[in-house]
Amino acid sequence: MANKDDGVISLLAKCKYCWRWLATVFSFVLFGIGGILILSILVPIFCLFSRDRVWRENRGQKLIHYSFRTFIWIMRFLGVLTYQVSGVEKLKKARLILANHPSLLDTVFLIAFVPNACCIIKGDLIQNPFMRGAVKLAGYIVNKEDADEIINSAAEAFKNDYALIIFPEGTRTTPNCPIQLKRGAANIAIRIGIDITPVIIKCNPTTLTKEDSWYLIPDQCAHFQIKVNDRIDVSQYLGAEHLTKSVRELTKDLSDYFNKEITFHER
Repeated sequence: MANKDDGVISLLAKCKYCWRWLATVFSFVLFGIGGILILSILVPIFCLFSRDRVWRENRGQKLIHYSFRTFIWIMRFLGVLTYQVSGVEKLKKARLILANHPSLLDTVFLIAFVPNACCIIKGDLIQNPFMRGAVKLAGYIVNKEDADEIINSAAEAFKNDYALIIFPEGTRTTPNCPIQLKRGAANIAIRIGIDITPVIIKCNPTTLTKEDSWYLIPDQCAHFQIKVNDRIDVSQYLGAEHLTKSVRELTKDLSDYFNKEITFHER
């Protein structure tokens, strides 16, 4: 009798896995179709309606925000993932949002919570046909410029009342490894004088990491825990004689902060 029950449980587990795999494929196909539609239809329409770049970016950011909210809802409805969010109200007045990056879906989640989100993205994404439309429509900052140009672009984004999202690692986190931040985010915070809103993201079991192909899903439904922490005041790092030293110190402090928070939440 026990063997029969074990067989039924095993069969149900396999059926659930197959369903989640099919739902994952459907979700990625849906995401790809949406990206193509934005590039081929919405970008030309927005350009036709107005030559004002800020007007187009504002509408584009809101459109992508609601699209990503819908996408997350669909994935949860299909059983691809579940999620829990705390402190989301702290994102309403956030200017510079820094987050760790355990999964490919982190960007989708954050933009789904922030209607005026602008992002600093990798340069190769501008060549991706599924992402190019969103990048152009929302005015995302492409990280293929030199440091001064990125600082100027970030300052303009803040001037236009955008919330800038950065993953300061520069790439997705390697599971079970300490976080090592690059200096770009600290450079922006100090040179522009903008406080930081940190976001801690945990995914269990891990999925869509840098090492995973999109079609390799975990045995169980992935659960995301997203916690928005209190704002970090950067005033103590401002006004120093040596800018490079201040940026280095803030980068180290942020690395320690994220590593401590992630370790705490994984206990």
